[in-house]
Amino acid sequence: MSAPHAPAATTAARSAGSGLIVAECFGVEQPTFQGEGPSCGHPALFIRLSRCNLTCARCDTKYTWDWSRFDPRKESTKRTAADLVAWAASSSVELVVVTGGEPLLQQRHLVPLVQGLVRAGKRIEFETNGTIPPDRALLVDGVRFNVSPKIASFGVEESKSIVPGALEAFATSGRAVFKFVASSVADLDRIAELAKAHQLAPVWVMPEGSTAQAITATTRVLAEEVARRRWHFTTRLHVLAFSDARGR
Repeated sequence: MSAPHAPAATTAARSAGSGLIVAECFGVEQPTFQGEGPSCGHPALFIRLSRCNLTCARCDTKYTWDWSRFDPRKESTKRTAADLVAWAASSSVELVVVTGGEPLLQQRHLVPLVQGLVRAGKRIEFETNGTIPPDRALLVDGVRFNVSPKIASFGVEESKSIVPGALEAFATSGRAVFKFVASSVADLDRIAELAKAHQLAPVWVMPEGSTAQAITATTRVLAEEVARRRWHFTTRLHVLAFSDARGR
């Protein structure tokens, strides 16, 4: 069994050189759309980066960090920012979602990627767990952060997943929304505590589930309380449409 993933993630990010460690890119050859959050349903391209600094039990992309189950040599490649920009520019789709894993582990090498994508007329959404403050060079027009702090019910210790300084940096950036996975009303109560403590707004809630049936059931558990709190609600459209198929 390999060493725990966190040191590996740190080492990988430091050794990436001029390239980014990428798990997969999709949306050009086989069209898809953003499945969650404010842009749910918008046509989108995805650049999924490898490595993460958390080990969430309910993570649905463990192939980006869990080297006890997956081989990093098979699950990731190094690609330059120029290569990724050229890939995205080959499509007329405007929205590029940079996700992971945790993309901000590699944010020093994300700056030229963002600059190239913006020059190519793209807008960018980062999907981040909110534990790493964003580099100032990423806080530019055309970039938004979908910040998804992971609460304890997602299978992670909040002492690791909730980083007040990072959350507050996103909150004051004016470029972030806060998207929480929830499966119960108790989860919503915890989300409310975090939103109040760290001034997180706007709040989006997404029902936990990896099947259409699970998402539908959880939506019905949460909907009344989410509406009462005047929060935003988002589904997981890619799961409903594509049965959680990888690369869609």
